[in-house]
Amino acid sequence: MTMQLTVLDPDNPEQAFPSIKQALSVPDGLLAVGGCLSETRLLNAYRQGIFPWNSPDEPILWWSPDPRLVLFPEKLLVSHSLAKILRKQKFSVTIDRAFAEAIKSCAEPRKNEQGTWITEGIFQAFCGLHQSGHAHSVEVWLDGELVGGLYGIAIGKVFFGESMFHTVTDASKVAFVHLVENLKVWGYKLVDCQVSTQHLMNLGAEEIARIDFTALLEEFCNQPPSVMAWHDQ
Repeated sequence: MTMQLTVLDPDNPEQAFPSIKQALSVPDGLLAVGGCLSETRLLNAYRQGIFPWNSPDEPILWWSPDPRLVLFPEKLLVSHSLAKILRKQKFSVTIDRAFAEAIKSCAEPRKNEQGTWITEGIFQAFCGLHQSGHAHSVEVWLDGELVGGLYGIAIGKVFFGESMFHTVTDASKVAFVHLVENLKVWGYKLVDCQVSTQHLMNLGAEEIARIDFTALLEEFCNQPPSVMAWHDQ
């Protein structure tokens, strides 16, 4: 299987990715191996609908699954129970206030799981992207404690969601709704949710064909959002 994959040069971050049409169907979307996690490499990948995902004992693996889970911000679904929680204002929410803490919390192993795909390399790379204004986080707080949040990359009018976490019920949903409501105001057109989960589909995410997804990226990644985007609310 690996013999079919393009091996990327770690010393050449501008090396082109292979066509996403060459991605394997099993495992779904695996496209290339190796390379680096430089800002140039990562931004080039996301613009083409490609993202890194590997465990600490593996080389860097690059993926572009088909279909792709996305959310059009205007199609956000908020259940009655979640709307009630939001109205109570039990949580406080911030933007880009604690990026490193949020990504570290996302890296914590989930219940009944071992390990994480958020390796030290991913952590350092995304902190670098945050410092340069490309990666952002939403944090949810309860009594001064970080209890939920998410992070991802913003390019043009697209937000590429990477991971979310919660230690208190519904905190990650609150983070996601806060994110999407702000994305609407800022003129964003698309949220990439990567692969299907019932959690996100319940919030309005839907599957689209990879070819349609990459066409949307080509259109929206080159359109700047509002100048007010990512100012803490």
